[in-house]
Amino acid sequence: MSDLLLLGLIGGLTLLLLLTLLAFTTYSGLLAGVTVSAGSPPIRNVTMAYKFHVGPYAETGQLFNQSYNISPKLRCIAIYYDNPHVVPSEKCRCAVGSILSEGEESPSPELIHLYQKLGFKLFSFPAPSHVVTAIFPYTTALSIWLAARRVHPALDAYIKERKLCAHPRLEIYQQDQIHFMCPLARQGDFYVPEVKETERKSRGLVESSDAQVDGTGADTMSDTSSVSLEVQPSSREASTVLPGARSSHSGGGVWDDGGDTRSEHSYSESGASGSSFEELDLEGEGALGEPRLDPEVKPVGATSGTQYP
Repeated sequence: MSDLLLLGLIGGLTLLLLLTLLAFTTYSGLLAGVTVSAGSPPIRNVTMAYKFHVGPYAETGQLFNQSYNISPKLRCIAIYYDNPHVVPSEKCRCAVGSILSEGEESPSPELIHLYQKLGFKLFSFPAPSHVVTAIFPYTTALSIWLAARRVHPALDAYIKERKLCAHPRLEIYQQDQIHFMCPLARQGDFYVPEVKETERKSRGLVESSDAQVDGTGADTMSDTSSVSLEVQPSSREASTVLPGARSSHSGGGVWDDGGDTRSEHSYSESGASGSSFEELDLEGEGALGEPRLDPEVKPVGATSGTQYP
């Protein structure tokens, strides 16, 4: 009899544990729908403090923690430049940091000094006219992991199906939501100076490989070598408009490329077919139909040093 009671107790505890895990993952967004649309951006022109990272996106958690711990009231932001299913993980580029100001407001000189003192750089970009965007619940640290595996494949499918030029990929962490954004215009404004430097080096590599073509027309460089695609010709050079002197991106989730067979590194290859955003039915309202992100709102459930993976 005692053995039956013991087995029943173990079974009950196991069932309770499973129900707790199910409730937690559901609360984190496991069953949340992912709707991708094109429309107005969820943010306006932004000044951010960032650190540039080259390597696996999964390693960016420490950058999120650093940025968040400096000023927990500010929203965290990440800009991803490379597709991790195409680019070797050790070569993936991103910028991670905090949004210091948005719209017409100027960043606090004290904040600028504090972030720069701790090794962050400053960068500004304007609001694009139209973006591909999606939203995912941000209630626990698990939400970031779920978002990386659900939202990015949906973005890939939407962009590929419509043959759009949408890059780079931004994540903005605000209150209880993660906003995903892929600019459809002025993409060059979102490329930090370090990325532009790698693009220049890539052009030099291409010129060097051209010089090594032998007399038969066969390229003597390795046929497996590749370089990141240069920013689209229509993109402007990134602007860094801040008062005074200026210093020259789940986060970190790995996402599915939706069966993409592109051979280039950068997300700028997304628009190889060149469809214009003007041909889209703009479904999203973005900044015109929903509240602007409040720079003073602390992320829900955030605790120092533990919120970002």
